Amino acid sequence: MSNEIAIYTDGASSGNPGPGGYGVVLKSGKHRLEKSEGFRLTTNNRMELLAVITGLEALKKIGSNVLVYTDSKYVADAVEKGWVFQWESKAFKKKRNPDLWIRFLKIYRKHKVRFIWIKGHNNEPENELCDRMAVEASKGNTLSEDTGYVPESEKINLF
Repeated sequence: MSNEIAIYTDGASSGNPGPGGYGVVLKSGKHRLEKSEGFRLTTNNRMELLAVITGLEALKKIGSNVLVYTDSKYVADAVEKGWVFQWESKAFKKKRNPDLWIRFLKIYRKHKVRFIWIKGHNNEPENELCDRMAVEASKGNTLSEDTGYVPESEKINLF
């Protein structure tokens, strides 16, 4: 489909949690956009999900047909197997990364999105580029704060 947009994503963290980053490549016809960002303290799964969110948020046309290529089973399975919608119906109770899942669902619902899981480090050029971008971003000198990340040690469990 010529009006389809391909979004390749990857996330990384050095330590889990630790410094992390994401890389995203968007492609449609002759158009191409690359984005990446690094964070001081985060997790790999947060960066995988944030990569997808950032890619979808970069789209200018509502209702776009999108194929998201990711090596994250966490993200691909949560959507394609419908888990995230069950989590949402239970207000993400006892689920990790609710801030990002809520943000994801808001932008996801504005487009026609399908996920394709690809094996990481399998010589897929765009995925390999996203991996390099994510790792490089995580090593940057000016890392952002992942304001939604809450270390397990700081979570208060009342029940």
